[in-house]
Amino acid sequence: MEATNLSSSRLVPRPLSLVKRCPRRNTIVALHRGTNGRDRGGRLVDESMIVLRLRIKEMKMLEACNNPPSHWMEWEKQYCLHCNYNKDVCEAVGMLQNYLMNVRPSLALGMVALVSLSVPISAGVVLLQAIEIAMGVLSAIH
Repeated sequence: MEATNLSSSRLVPRPLSLVKRCPRRNTIVALHRGTNGRDRGGRLVDESMIVLRLRIKEMKMLEACNNPPSHWMEWEKQYCLHCNYNKDVCEAVGMLQNYLMNVRPSLALGMVALVSLSVPISAGVVLLQAIEIAMGVLSAIH
């Protein structure tokens, strides 16, 4: 077999540039495409948007001298100031989300439907019982 020469005379080597190029800066640009655009009005939607909102809320709380709202009860104020209320809420929602993501979709939808329908049905039963009691009281009066 004949050996082939990798350095071909047809390929002219390029001279190396001594000028150092500036690294590209990564910029993110969001264009406004209207209210019905696919990017929701120019806002970037990110999976960590909840974390960003929580950080903004924490910074606002720090700027407000760590004073919770005045209409809160005393135990709520103490819990919020000393026990990482936001962390507990995020962990609870995260655990629920993780559980619902790991079960079958039909089971998750069934659980959501059960919870969302149980409240109006319970309220309806209570209302019907109240109407029955009121009718019994009115019939006893007449």
